[in-house]
Amino acid sequence: MEATVAERGQITLPKQVRDALGLTKGTKLKVEIEGNRVILRKDVNDAISRLRGRIKLPPGVSTDDVMRELRGRAPGDPYPTPDDSDR
Repeated sequence: MEATVAERGQITLPKQVRDALGLTKGTKLKVEIEGNRVILRKDVNDAISRLRGRIKLPPGVSTDDVMRELRGRAPGDPYPTPDDSDR
């Protein structure tokens, strides 16, 4: 695949690339230079921020409940104290 740099320094990514990465109008890309290569990376933080507020939890379930399920504790929970039997 090829892309040509236009007069104003813009390129058009081939549709196959846009489709494979799920790039749509307004998607932010990180641009990195590695040696003589230009690397474009999809900005994952941007994708996450667009999802914020779209996931609905079941009634009676809080985000703290989800955090406890995933991590074993939620923000603000006290750290577990070591058991006397663990010594």
